[in-house]
Amino acid sequence: MWRLTQDSAEHPRWDARFSAIIPTRARPDGAQEFRYELDLKLHTIRGTGVSLGERRAAGGQRTSALQFDTDDRLSPLGKGRGYWRYVPTDAGVRFITGYDYEPGWGAVGRILDPIITRRFVWWLTAYSFDRLRIWAETGTPPERLTWWRGLLPGKRPRARASRCRSAPARRSRTGVMGEAPATLAQLDREGEQ
Repeated sequence: MWRLTQDSAEHPRWDARFSAIIPTRARPDGAQEFRYELDLKLHTIRGTGVSLGERRAAGGQRTSALQFDTDDRLSPLGKGRGYWRYVPTDAGVRFITGYDYEPGWGAVGRILDPIITRRFVWWLTAYSFDRLRIWAETGTPPERLTWWRGLLPGKRPRARASRCRSAPARRSRTGVMGEAPATLAQLDREGEQ
């Protein structure tokens, strides 16, 4: 699972939020700067980001933190940050994510974000993670798990966003980013320098 999520060539295969992730520079602290693209056929959204993975954490957990941004005025997402936490369980691995971002598109984006954009980003994130799960468990290439193939009749693996929890198991007063790893704060400090 770690390799499939951290490898910049494999990541866009399962994560429908990206068409390409191109590493640009490794920082001295181990963080990786990158460029990303999302090809929408009529327009390609481009942005930049930085991620930092922690392979060995308490209890066998692993974490990955990232920040991203774009100057693309057509992007519904502006500057943001997020994290992934990989938690070993008796049944396998629990994959937890949290993210937040500033809406793009100015005032229109701030109105549409809670109604449409944030819900769609949640769906796309959950759908992508189920594609990842199926790939890791069965070896089915994620390219065979497109949303439209899921509508076709027949017995085949189908990715479903509904298999993912939409809220943390326990509520946090600090919000969705309340369980973010310390590495996210490290990226914050590095970005301010």
